[in-house]
Amino acid sequence: MKGKPDQNEFDCGLTEFLRLLYPQFDVDSLISDVKAVFDGLSPTESEVEYWSEKDSVLITYGNSITEPNEAPLKTLKSFLDRDIGKAINGVHVLPFFPYSSDDGFSIIDYLEVNPELGDWQNIAEISKRYRLMADLVLNHISSESNWFKNFLDGKSPGEGFFIEADPSNDYSQVVRPRTSPLLAEVETQRGLSHVWCTFSHDQVDLNFADPRVLIEILKVIRHYLDAGISILRLDAVAYLWKKPDHSCIHAEETHAVVRLIRLLLDQFAPGTLLITETNVPNQENLSYFGNCNEAHVVYNFSLAPLLAHALLTGTSCHLKTWMMSMPPAPPSCTYLNFTASHDGIGMRPAEGLLSDEEQHELVTTIESFGGKISRRSLPGGEEKAYELNISLFDAMQGTSAGPDEYQAERFICSQTIMMSLEGIPAFYIHSLLATPNDYEGLQDTKRYRSINRKSWDLAELEEHLKDATSPQGKIYRELIRRIQIRSAQPAFHPHATQFTLQLRECFFGFWRQSRDRQQSIFCVSNLTNEEQILEVTELNLIKNQVWRDLLRESVVESYQRAWAVKPYRTLWITNSAKPV
Repeated sequence: MKGKPDQNEFDCGLTEFLRLLYPQFDVDSLISDVKAVFDGLSPTESEVEYWSEKDSVLITYGNSITEPNEAPLKTLKSFLDRDIGKAINGVHVLPFFPYSSDDGFSIIDYLEVNPELGDWQNIAEISKRYRLMADLVLNHISSESNWFKNFLDGKSPGEGFFIEADPSNDYSQVVRPRTSPLLAEVETQRGLSHVWCTFSHDQVDLNFADPRVLIEILKVIRHYLDAGISILRLDAVAYLWKKPDHSCIHAEETHAVVRLIRLLLDQFAPGTLLITETNVPNQENLSYFGNCNEAHVVYNFSLAPLLAHALLTGTSCHLKTWMMSMPPAPPSCTYLNFTASHDGIGMRPAEGLLSDEEQHELVTTIESFGGKISRRSLPGGEEKAYELNISLFDAMQGTSAGPDEYQAERFICSQTIMMSLEGIPAFYIHSLLATPNDYEGLQDTKRYRSINRKSWDLAELEEHLKDATSPQGKIYRELIRRIQIRSAQPAFHPHATQFTLQLRECFFGFWRQSRDRQQSIFCVSNLTNEEQILEVTELNLIKNQVWRDLLRESVVESYQRAWAVKPYRTLWITNSAKPV
């Protein structure tokens, strides 16, 4: 819980950040421009409870579910209301703007909704019932945008909005997530130029060293706030600021921009959450909490590759070591936990946590299950696995030894571990629906990420969900049931205590305790495809209390010396079961 800054604190912070970013500009004039953007926003809340155990998020494209002759965003809202809303209260609709590539992340116009998806009224309808997250793709914009066209023609807005670079300079230090050339050659009204493109030549990086770019992006934020968006996801923010002889990732100025946006949200829209998307090694990712003054939420990026490794190899060793090293989130901050996304399973967050040999084994196993591997360039020209592109359901079809009969159980185990951890759980829609690899989509686009971006026909999907014997019906029902159980337990509050249990490597376990210390939950999962024996002494349950397994609604008999835990079964053993 945190109140908005007082006026003096706000004014001092705003001045500090703008002076750091734009020392050569008139700061007083910039302050006036910034304040004008948010004029008329009158926050009514002085204190905000950001989250609770009841919070979880669904990640989806606007057209992940479609119905003939209906705007996909309207279809999504109907599906949420009918099937999802009883369990999940937050929705991340991936970029819903006009775009030219990268399935939405090369935005042509920040202020318009893609007419193929719907309109701002559809967005407003979703935001009325659900906590709505939207992408602020602030590192780059489409080469088809008016800003870039104006840049080429020497007009405003656009002139000065992009980074022109000398191709003869040495850019070997620059960290990038892609293998394409960094600079794109373009013909401008002034002649030949080379513009900076971190991701692709259709995604041209914005020049935040020009304060006019900052002001325009703040106008976009204001537009989103007016539309009811309450969570802003800063896409690819780590690459925001470029400067000579630098890696151009995690620059001091980049952190200052994040702190500035956080300050403005806390002042003008308290309760609006800021989440940073930084798919990088763990310690770099954690830096975006700042001193409790940057992101409210950071993605728990290392969880996805480590959990996949644990379930595919049957050992918790690396998952446990990582978890023991993870600090509790700072006050007024938390983690967003996820196991799959529209992008796939990132491998950079596994660097330093899995050896090169273990990463190679994971890559090889995913490929054997029909997955694809996206790679990035290293200084010197070497390429390395950057991302595993596969549906998580198909990634769980077996172990590193090959496929087996435990795909559904292994998959449900992955989601149950994720939703048990400190933080807020986020479910990619194709995980919640157990969508298999979309080879048809992959064939159509020739892009690896399309393998996990299927667009379901609503009637077909509903038939699968009604069939309790289908993978989709079976897994969907069980995950919704578990999410509902979880949301009633105070020990699963994002700020509830968490301790790692020192169990054998076939198990992964941890203990959660509610903030009032009235409820404890021991979360233990069998990571193997064999039944394992869990000794009661390994949990040290207090004998004068009644303990129950929340997932099976059964009493844990205190006289038992051990339990036989079936393959991939998770136990939620609690002393205080709360009704759903």
